[in-house]
Amino acid sequence: QVQLVESGGGLVQAGGSLRLSCAATGRAIDFDRMGWFRQAPGKAREFVAAINRIRSTYIADSVKGRFTISRDNAKNTVNLQMNSLKPEDTAVYYCAAGPARLISSSVGYDYRGQGTQVTVSS
Repeated sequence: QVQLVESGGGLVQAGGSLRLSCAATGRAIDFDRMGWFRQAPGKAREFVAAINRIRSTYIADSVKGRFTISRDNAKNTVNLQMNSLKPEDTAVYYCAAGPARLISSSVGYDYRGQGTQVTVSS
């Protein structure tokens, strides 16, 4: 069983930055991929970014150039650095983890964190 504990998030003005972190515990094979999803009220869940153990990455077009994802395998943590934030980035962000798959795939994430709110004011 994998447990994911998120930290970070909060309220920031447009143009600002936030950093989300997620720490995983459990069998490493179960969190070869670690990623971030987000969901805004009334909108579908969006696959934002992912990184695997060899640090292949995926970044959604909607955040490309503004968000970066990184990983510390020794600490089993993943970070999402969010810069140049926009009001449309406002959402609950969820850390997720799953076994190895194509890094751009949004499926097969078996575990999810509790979510952290990111609010970007205009």
